[in-house]
Amino acid sequence: MALPGSAHRTRLAALALVAVGGTLATGTAAAASAPAAGPYVLVNANSGLCLDVNAKSTADDTQLVQYPCNGGRNQAWELSDVSGGQSLTAAHSGKCAGIKDDSTSAGKAVVQQACGESAFQGWRLEAVSGSVYRVVNTGSAKCLNVKDGSTATGAVVQQNSCDSATSKRWTLKAAGTAPTPTATPTASPTASPTATPTKTPTATPTVTPTKTPTVAPTTIPAGARQAEDLDRGLISVRSGTGNLVSWRLLGTEAASTGFNLYRGGTKVNSSPITGSTNYLDTGAAADAVYTVRAVVGGAEQAASEPSLRFGNGYLDVPIQAPAGGTTPDGVAYTYAANDAGVGDLDGDGQYEFVLKWDPSNAKDNSQSGYTGNVYVDAYKLDGTRMWRVDLGRNIRAGAHYTQFQVYDYDGDGRAEVAMKTADGTRDGTGKVIGSSSADHRNSSGYVLAGPEYLTMFNGRTGAAVSTVNYDPPRGTVSSWGDSYGNRVDRFLAGTAYLDGQRPSLIMSRGYYTRAVIAAWDFRNGTLTKRWTFDSNSSTTYAGQGNHSLTIGDVDADGRDEIVFGSAAVDDNGSPLWNTRNGHGDAAHLGDLDPSRAGLEYFKVSEDSSKPGSWFASARTGQVLWSTASGGDNGRGVSADIWAGSPGAESWSARDTTLRSTTGASLGREPSSINFLAWWDGDPVRELVDATRVDKYGTGGETRLLTASGVHSNNGTKSTPSLSGDLFGDWREEVVWPTGDNTALRIYSTPHQTDRRIHTLMHDTQYRVAIAWQNTAYNQPPHPGFFIGSGMSAPPQPRVYLR
Repeated sequence: MALPGSAHRTRLAALALVAVGGTLATGTAAAASAPAAGPYVLVNANSGLCLDVNAKSTADDTQLVQYPCNGGRNQAWELSDVSGGQSLTAAHSGKCAGIKDDSTSAGKAVVQQACGESAFQGWRLEAVSGSVYRVVNTGSAKCLNVKDGSTATGAVVQQNSCDSATSKRWTLKAAGTAPTPTATPTASPTASPTATPTKTPTATPTVTPTKTPTVAPTTIPAGARQAEDLDRGLISVRSGTGNLVSWRLLGTEAASTGFNLYRGGTKVNSSPITGSTNYLDTGAAADAVYTVRAVVGGAEQAASEPSLRFGNGYLDVPIQAPAGGTTPDGVAYTYAANDAGVGDLDGDGQYEFVLKWDPSNAKDNSQSGYTGNVYVDAYKLDGTRMWRVDLGRNIRAGAHYTQFQVYDYDGDGRAEVAMKTADGTRDGTGKVIGSSSADHRNSSGYVLAGPEYLTMFNGRTGAAVSTVNYDPPRGTVSSWGDSYGNRVDRFLAGTAYLDGQRPSLIMSRGYYTRAVIAAWDFRNGTLTKRWTFDSNSSTTYAGQGNHSLTIGDVDADGRDEIVFGSAAVDDNGSPLWNTRNGHGDAAHLGDLDPSRAGLEYFKVSEDSSKPGSWFASARTGQVLWSTASGGDNGRGVSADIWAGSPGAESWSARDTTLRSTTGASLGREPSSINFLAWWDGDPVRELVDATRVDKYGTGGETRLLTASGVHSNNGTKSTPSLSGDLFGDWREEVVWPTGDNTALRIYSTPHQTDRRIHTLMHDTQYRVAIAWQNTAYNQPPHPGFFIGSGMSAPPQPRVYLR
């Protein structure tokens, strides 16, 4: 076998396939028709499960297993011509399938290895019928086989004597093709507001797209949604005199999966861990390094990546502040780290951070004045800056202007970054979008002229991949509610599974009066519009938006809807419901009342003529209870923070009591009305405000964390840069910038839990909430199922991995 990259190792263009019957062919036979070039998945004819590199490991000698087909790159195999057959190279690791120890013995394990010259890494595909093959090792002349003919998930793959057993037959399927993009509507729905058909932009900036092929799995489980192919997220947090070690239970794994934990080469647990995904290693050194191994069908699987060490309860990710500057009117400014997002930008299974830098002269839309440029950076966990985007002078700085989304929109296993751009925006490679010399600012610092763009950036390089005209355009400024530039530039953003399978980008403009929402797909390197919703088609939908939005499958049809303040828009851009309760500052969507079917929605109102807060069915918008009006109710939260009442408790700034799912008074409100995190060991959620975490109690809060040396963001909103289930088990991390803006400091819980829940990042309602959390007035995420006191067993996520 030739080494990878050598002249002898070429990408497969045609397979030499030997047609055989019930016995192994020993002579040369006519070649069957070759399938198209790879990569491929190999599906076992007996079990219907895919050939899989266990736990997505990249380590040598990792056992190959069979696993439900999920589109993961550890199930995609490149076939290349070698002497006497083909090599099978795992797409995620670049390593070859071979026989352990180059053995000819029956029952010897099939593993991944660094690709080399061994004949035991060669395979001959012998056609049985159609696309069904026996896969024969060229070194041992034995067949690829699932041990004991098992149909169990995780059963090991080995070599055995070739015969007609179906466990030795494999169906070869193309691992990915570029799927046809969902068609853009060509006519408006009958209901109003209308879903406007896509129009060709009239003035697209001169940016050459860099197309990336879109890959989709061959076999997608019914109703499954695309999700990230994450690693274990293994972390070690100092807890007393030991280390609390925790890891992810992935959405494609059985809830009963066992785990063994290793400190160095020493196993620390006596029997597989099945009740949780954390372990307190009492007395261990603070600098101990851990790995974890899944146990499937009694067999220990490959080791995870080494643990990240959270010394003193946190991990610092170094960041680099931009240099300050001076505005045209002579005002100096500096930079502070602001909102953040996460995504697997390079496809290695580990999250990277995308961070927005705001200048010290950032403005609310109601305030005149020049601002410094806005910068958006990407960082690896070791502080390596991957790229920096300079949005330029024609994007104003402030909470309502730049809304960025981080998500894998094209399904290639790497996240993209989307945001509004303008003339003079410089991408992560230094290329300028539009005109580099244009300055559209007026004497008051507003940008009310010039082209506006929407750009999708490559998450790995920061390169602008696709740039289109921003929809909707500003048009006449006064048509949005004022003439000086406040309401015209109120932007929101989100991500939604509008087709029930793959994510789409949501961008909007306006909410005090006119509101317009546009939905975009990013496929094959190009942004294309799905639909546009415009409240101008029906004045009852004007003025209903919030300073944020939320997204979920509210009508249980398998596709996401956008809950936009006091109204909801269906997955196809048609109106779904409208309470006409108007604008507000905060809202929460989740299974807030588990005694009812479906999701619920809690919102506060700014309009003194409307209910101060209200709790509704998210399916229909029917208000189930509300509180009296009484002016601008600027804050509100809903979550299960107290085990003394079933379901979520709700409270708000202008109310005087904590309320149950029926609106009944429960007594003392919490001292904060801001953010949330699952922090301690029980499923009841904790309160996050400024730089602290508190546990609610009827007599007062208990302080669980006071973060030192950090700052919160967004003025009186006092929000973290990001909070969510970023690492370890299902509990949530909280991320604040350090006081000197030299690091993002990630805090993780030191508390044990006996609760086992799949990573919340594989609950797609929660995952898209992490994406839109940074939008305008940041709001905490909620999953699509109830977590709290008396909760039922959490559901198995319905996802496939990319």
